[in-house]
Amino acid sequence: MIRPRAIAAGVEAFAARTPTLPPATHTNSYALGGREVLLVEPATPYEDERRAWLAWARGLASQGRSIVAIAVTHHHADHVGGARFFAAELGVPIWAHAEAAPRLRGVLHEVPVARRLSDGEVVRLDGPAPMALRVLHTPGHAPDHLCFLDEAEGVLVCGDMVAGVGTILIDPREGDMAEYLAQLERLAALGARVALPAHGEPIDAPEALFRRYIAHRRMREQRVLEALAAAAGEGGGGGEGRSGGAASQGGATLEELLPVAYADTALALWPIARLSLEAHLIKLEREGRAVRREGRWRRAAGGG
Repeated sequence: MIRPRAIAAGVEAFAARTPTLPPATHTNSYALGGREVLLVEPATPYEDERRAWLAWARGLASQGRSIVAIAVTHHHADHVGGARFFAAELGVPIWAHAEAAPRLRGVLHEVPVARRLSDGEVVRLDGPAPMALRVLHTPGHAPDHLCFLDEAEGVLVCGDMVAGVGTILIDPREGDMAEYLAQLERLAALGARVALPAHGEPIDAPEALFRRYIAHRRMREQRVLEALAAAAGEGGGGGEGRSGGAASQGGATLEELLPVAYADTALALWPIARLSLEAHLIKLEREGRAVRREGRWRRAAGGG
């Protein structure tokens, strides 16, 4: 692993070990800008990695660069584990979306969010080649999720919207599958040249990846609908025999739907798959295509 790593003019990456979900093991931080620099993703909570990250950040000064702030894409622990520490050590403010502020209190303590970034605003960084970063509020994975787009160069810092390794979890406790898909469509339409994810390598031709993510989620949604049909005894054959008890009780639980909807997924990943299943079901429920009653799910009449 090379770190720091030059990505493009005025863009540098530093991958730090974090307590993230496998198969990822690191979270990428990015230095954006020429003379003025915005650091994105103060991620690591580990002391040895913090020392290395801090040395990288301080080394920017030897290049004639000045850190103006640290920005977080969202509040998850593998993205903000060093936020309070780095802000104090470097003497710079934290920038985040307004939705992040209440979620960060347990991480940042007395260090407040100094600037609340909003969708569409532009962060301007001075330098030999000035950089203008458009802020994109992209909820779905998390309510406070932000991306940063250098429109001139087509470079998109995309946090946890997609990954260069593994996939993205939509946790129904704070995620929203419908919103996530809508934001993926939005990102796909930007025409970005390269996407810089929080986990994994830079992504060339990001539009194609965004559309693959959308297609995969649509495929999984269809599998969920088929699992609901099987639970109602509509599938015929083995599915009907397996799910007859669920049908007689007016639907199926998540545990009963999971082996059908995620039959192609390794058993070790089922705890994560269960969360995604619930996120899909909530989306279908809001669309009038699924019904929930007392912890059991069934397909809505005429819901398709």
